Amino acid sequence: MKYIDEFRDGDLARQIGARIAAEAHPDRHYSFMEFCGGHTHAISRYGVLELLPPNVRMIHGPGCPVCVLPIGRIDLAIRLALERNAIVCTYGDTMRVPASDSLSLIKTKARGGDIRMVYSAADAMAIARANPQREVVFFAIGFETTTPPTALAIRDAAREGLANFSVLCCHVLTPSAITHILESPEVRQLGTVPIDGFIGPAHVSIVIGSAPYEHFAEEYRKPVVIAGFEPLDVMQAILMLVRQVNEGRAHVENEFTRAVTPEGNLKAQALVSEVFELRPSFEWRGLGEVPYSALKIREAFAAFDAERRFDLSYTPVADNKACECGAILRGVKKPTDCKIFGTVCTPENPVGSCMVSSEGACAAHYTYGRFRDIPIVAAAPATEEATP
Repeated sequence: MKYIDEFRDGDLARQIGARIAAEAHPDRHYSFMEFCGGHTHAISRYGVLELLPPNVRMIHGPGCPVCVLPIGRIDLAIRLALERNAIVCTYGDTMRVPASDSLSLIKTKARGGDIRMVYSAADAMAIARANPQREVVFFAIGFETTTPPTALAIRDAAREGLANFSVLCCHVLTPSAITHILESPEVRQLGTVPIDGFIGPAHVSIVIGSAPYEHFAEEYRKPVVIAGFEPLDVMQAILMLVRQVNEGRAHVENEFTRAVTPEGNLKAQALVSEVFELRPSFEWRGLGEVPYSALKIREAFAAFDAERRFDLSYTPVADNKACECGAILRGVKKPTDCKIFGTVCTPENPVGSCMVSSEGACAAHYTYGRFRDIPIVAAAPATEEATP
């Protein structure tokens, strides 16, 4: 199958792995952060780490929109369902993220809240049309990839006059999070999280292009290689980063040329700019308050802003003390460093957000068994893909 089998060829992967091992200087260590959860998933699923030399280390970044969603934002959606009798629509993974009082959206549904899983904002609009007597709120999350469809829904609702439809906007921005990581004490001051370069996200870059990453190469001297989600994409990106580090270069390179251009999708960008504007600050799970890292609905479309319509006020809520999701999202710890990983916290009973989404680092490690010191390995289902 074109563009699938070719990028999952085991022999080619081993050849690229051998090239990485040959070109990585044995007297130095290489630390690269794969920002996107899709890359974390691919690395675990296909055993990419097993093909890398010991001195090439991958660090998981906060590139899973479900994982970085703070508890307080989920609480707002729960309040809309339980206290305002609204129909709350959202994506499947979002429904299982733990919130306050041992609740989640799916547990709220069990308590009688009208929570509905949808595949798109357009689905939520259809529910609003079918229920004109009810308020319907689309709980919108995601990076730049899912933002244009939300913007289109808001613009279409305004043109249609769909008065019972609104959006609880929690869309966040990739470049701001990367900047926050590079400015963090762990990276900039203490050096406890050494980062020599980034694997840039795939789907996000299709929308925003490769140009926004030039800042990180120029200002922070960190190379960025945008990569697709297949294992050979990731392997080739790692090789390209090793070469940049060896040559003392810090450039933005595009491995995912079959989908990403320097300028990105200009039509989608224009639509997002028409409907949204920057928030001065937004809380990310694990990162705290990050300046200008999220979007809010413009005044022109205020009638479709759930925060304005229902006069919602955000209250930060601390994560479960036993959960290390915050440190994992910052790259400070690995999933296996968490004491409750694979025991108390599993995909069936997630304690933290990193175990909820299929793109979460903990869920990826648990599902594909890419670890050796956790007893759950023996108990995990033996599937062909999960076998190390």
